[in-house]
Amino acid sequence: MISTKPNVLVQGITGSEGTYWTEQMLAYGTVVVAGCTPGKAGQQVAGVPVYGTVADALDVHPIDLSVIFVPARFAKDAAVEAFMAGVPSVIVLAEFVPVHDTMEMLAIARANEARLIGPNCPGIVFPGRDFVGIMPGWSNKLFAPGRIGVVSRSGSLGALINLNLVAAGFGQSAFLGLGGDPIVGTTFHDALEWFEADPGTDAIVLLGEVGGPMEEEAAEYIPSLTKPVVAFIAGQNAPEGKKMGHAGAMVSGGKGTAASKMEALAVAGAHVATVPTDVVALLRNL
Repeated sequence: MISTKPNVLVQGITGSEGTYWTEQMLAYGTVVVAGCTPGKAGQQVAGVPVYGTVADALDVHPIDLSVIFVPARFAKDAAVEAFMAGVPSVIVLAEFVPVHDTMEMLAIARANEARLIGPNCPGIVFPGRDFVGIMPGWSNKLFAPGRIGVVSRSGSLGALINLNLVAAGFGQSAFLGLGGDPIVGTTFHDALEWFEADPGTDAIVLLGEVGGPMEEEAAEYIPSLTKPVVAFIAGQNAPEGKKMGHAGAMVSGGKGTAASKMEALAVAGAHVATVPTDVVALLRNL
């Protein structure tokens, strides 16, 4: 996670989504120093210079974080280019990235001591400071500066809980979207470690869903935390073998159920909500 305001590179900046979200990020205060689109070198988008390669951008600008606005079939090549050029953190927003592409991106990120966030994620928001991705950080209904760290596999569930938090008078130190695919570059365990070390965070909200072991793995770390964790698991009525919105949200072979995740989190000491509105009530009780 980025503790200070990062210098951001936008890969795919000249596309319609890249252009739109670059404009929104700049308006909110995000430091977008460069864009990259092959064959578009020399252009500008909202005053941001465009380069043909990531390496060319790095020759001119220090870059802490790249966000990738390209279709799923090009996401791996864009991420690998960034990692190989020396970008320390990369956000992949695209949905439907093949799992083997994600595995390759993650292996190359680790080999280069870099961090992959996503794929299929909405990005990061630091309310009152900056945001990177496709979550509307400027919305004062969803985000307010505060001391609750929120981490979610689902962007839409994250938006709902953030809406409830702000309406109840809470604010967020940061919101991190992990992504809903079976394999993602940054996990709940990673996020818990970051929020535990963050002096601006007093409590953590963990928003999981059925499928995969990520929540149970995070539960093993919770007893060592000094900060309280409030958790909610979506898909409590999900039938086995049916995909519930995300590629990773599937119960298979009796594993990855909401009940098993909720039990593991509760045993670990988390305060577990049964419905989304309980999250605010549990935070108030803390």
